[in-house]
Amino acid sequence: MLIFDAPTREYCVVRRPRTNTPLQALVTLNDPHFVEAARGLARRVLEQEPGQRIPFAFRVALARAPKPDEVKILQDTYQQELADFQNDHSSAEKLSRSSSTDSAEVAAWTAIASMIMNLDEFLTKG
Repeated sequence: MLIFDAPTREYCVVRRPRTNTPLQALVTLNDPHFVEAARGLARRVLEQEPGQRIPFAFRVALARAPKPDEVKILQDTYQQELADFQNDHSSAEKLSRSSSTDSAEVAAWTAIASMIMNLDEFLTKG
């Protein structure tokens, strides 16, 4: 928890300082627990109607609706990730832990979930 500048348990902290270090991003993007959590969120997202997936992910992870520019960025990124994973089936299967036909879609949504889970408000305002 030192990487995330978590306060010690010796005293109460009302508000945590906003910090961002490269180590935090390395943990949230590569740690097996975070990857598994992103994969779990991706699978929940895929249960939603296509037009409701990004708002659902935001509501679950951040307890708010996404702003229009956030939706645009995530939609564009999703399309790019989906195309990449469709061209690289082994990476899609490795990230999605599935060899099914939808492994590219699960992997792409896992990347989107990871992006959302890497936001400061996800890490410090929970």
